[in-house]
Amino acid sequence: MTTQTKNHINQNLTPDDDFLDYALSHGFGEMHFKVDPATGMRAIIAIHSTKLGPALGGCRFIEYPSNQSAIFDAMRLARGMSYKAASVNLPLGGGKSVIIKPSGNYDRTAYLHAFGKFINELNGQYITALDSGTELCDMDIIAEHTPYVASLSSHNGDPSPYTAKGILRGIQASVEFKLGKTNLTGLHIAIQGLGHVGYLLAMHLHDLGATLTVADISPERVERATRELGAKAISTADIHKVPCDVFAPCALGGIVNDTTIHEFQTSIIAGAANNQLAHSYHGQLLHDKGILYATDYVINAGGLIFAASKYLKTPEATMEDQIDHIGTSLMAIFNRAQVDNCPTNEITDRLAQEKLA
Repeated sequence: MTTQTKNHINQNLTPDDDFLDYALSHGFGEMHFKVDPATGMRAIIAIHSTKLGPALGGCRFIEYPSNQSAIFDAMRLARGMSYKAASVNLPLGGGKSVIIKPSGNYDRTAYLHAFGKFINELNGQYITALDSGTELCDMDIIAEHTPYVASLSSHNGDPSPYTAKGILRGIQASVEFKLGKTNLTGLHIAIQGLGHVGYLLAMHLHDLGATLTVADISPERVERATRELGAKAISTADIHKVPCDVFAPCALGGIVNDTTIHEFQTSIIAGAANNQLAHSYHGQLLHDKGILYATDYVINAGGLIFAASKYLKTPEATMEDQIDHIGTSLMAIFNRAQVDNCPTNEITDRLAQEKLA
């Protein structure tokens, strides 16, 4: 584990945890920190594993309540990227980066230039891509200093359509396994979050005949969904309580927690959000309640597959097949979980760990 300059968390992390203990207990390869005195930039690159290939993962550029929360965010997401890449058989490891956004004034462009140089210092161990708070134009600036960038304007690099398609394939597999239906006509699906991925997913589901209930913090997005898709609107506080066939969380993580676990009225949880389980034991509670959980880092792998295809120059047809295969991967997980009478998240982790061991 190395450092270069000193400088809302789930999966059993608390604000009092030591990130070095977490790194050791979860098999991290490296942690890199950078402070750039010229710009004030503070950045973290967490590399969980490079066993299967260089670590690919997005760059977050958001505010954090503390430096420790930023470190833990990078770490938990890096581990998830390792498992995600392994689960969909990509020749990549898992990493994640964070640029800590200051609350006051700063020079964003200067930050991105400094961050590009930081990535290049790692000599290809880490490949960056879009994530929360970054745009394609940001990736283009970073790429002025390093070739290790998987999302560029020249790639038409918005991963959202590919993430949404993978979520759709996962929902179709979940419905077939749990409800015995090979189409979505007439099914009631509740969608939490109508961002880039959530709204595209809603459009796909509407086109396939599903009935939608939606919630989002943006009244404009909700109004658009009710007008264009005939969706029913509900508050963000109540969307997870809706009686439905599928609950699709497409907003922030941690939606399955000690409170909501008793409020779900659904047969299936399958959506785009990262880290949907506030703690791993919530997977067991869902299993005990008979709710099928489509493991988040498998069902939402379409964006990673797209980013990897641009960096690895994978043919378009191969990429499309890989995204379609998300449903097949989930079906195999569901079947094994049923045979072993085990939560799907534990089965998925076990399969990924076998590949990374």
